[in-house]
Amino acid sequence: MSGDVCIVGIGIHRFGRTDGLSGVDQGVFALREAMADAGVEWPQIQFAYGSSDAAGNPDTMVDRLGLTGVQFINVRNGCAAGGSALFSAQMAIKSGEFDLGVAVGFDKHPRGAFNALPAEYNLPDWYGEVGQMVTTQFFAAKIMRYMSLFGISQKTLGLVSEKAFRNAVHAPHAWRRQPVSLEEILEAPLVSDPYTKYMFCSPAEGGVALILASEKKARELGKPLIRLKAATMRTRPPASFEVFAPSVDVVADDTAPRGTASRIASADAYRLAGIGPGDIDVAQLQDTEVGAELMHMAENGFCADGEQEQWLAEGRTDINGALPVNTDGGCLACGEPIGASGLRQVYENVVQLRGNGGGRQVPNAPKTAYSHVYGAPGVSAVTILER
Repeated sequence: MSGDVCIVGIGIHRFGRTDGLSGVDQGVFALREAMADAGVEWPQIQFAYGSSDAAGNPDTMVDRLGLTGVQFINVRNGCAAGGSALFSAQMAIKSGEFDLGVAVGFDKHPRGAFNALPAEYNLPDWYGEVGQMVTTQFFAAKIMRYMSLFGISQKTLGLVSEKAFRNAVHAPHAWRRQPVSLEEILEAPLVSDPYTKYMFCSPAEGGVALILASEKKARELGKPLIRLKAATMRTRPPASFEVFAPSVDVVADDTAPRGTASRIASADAYRLAGIGPGDIDVAQLQDTEVGAELMHMAENGFCADGEQEQWLAEGRTDINGALPVNTDGGCLACGEPIGASGLRQVYENVVQLRGNGGGRQVPNAPKTAYSHVYGAPGVSAVTILER
């Protein structure tokens, strides 16, 4: 195959809570919207990769879409499931075997925190019995350590939340679309110190679909070329400190950057795209909690550890800033239906590159867009788009 893999159609079912609709219903809605956007019909689709964690097998969607015999592969990979589905789909087109396919994801999580089990992560039962499977506690412990090492204040944590809810006002697919003041965020009930209730995302519902095509097929369809310049997926290296890690490895210099799945995936993505962090115009970074966005700014190469304090104070990650981050409110405002969340980031980047963001549109016609997703027990996926 010559040329780039292109995204020619996008569709989304709004995130949040939708009583009366299953996760599959929401996935089908998003996929039909994406096919209409691309100007194609289901019988033309040559393959599909689908991601869901708690709402059933994505390949059952064929009952609704049509029994065409299409190759449909289910993907489950924690919070990186959607990004992994997209990675697999673009590899299928890159192979030259296909020129039109789908990455689709959906989920419908029950209310409350994720119910992760130790055995699923090769951990002993005691790890759960002492409360360490409760991710809010792990994330709080991790950011406390990071704040101590690099001088990040709780006010900066609050600024991340404030930005998320402010951006989401203009995102029709977001769940929490009301602005929340910094004062209210900081004075809200504490969940796990230093995080208040506005500093975590919630499990939710939603569906996203992306239609991928070879460059030749995209030109045949007459679509503006949104090129997928890089898609990477990596697992954790030694000495990283990840979700459900039973301990932190002792290293010679605790303030030196530790290797992480995100750092590896990010570096590989820049290499494949032939660009660097300074060339990115808009970014969607995993923000299951506010500290994740801050740490991932550094892990994806946009700043050094500790510089986030100044970045947030100066508004550099705002819509009109030097590097707008999480322009639709991210997981904090949209929630995190695991199967769909990573694809939502890419959906939002396509919206931005097309110039269709409305009140959340990044100015000056962005040309490059970056997305990053991270999940337990240390997996990460990164994409870079160009128009």
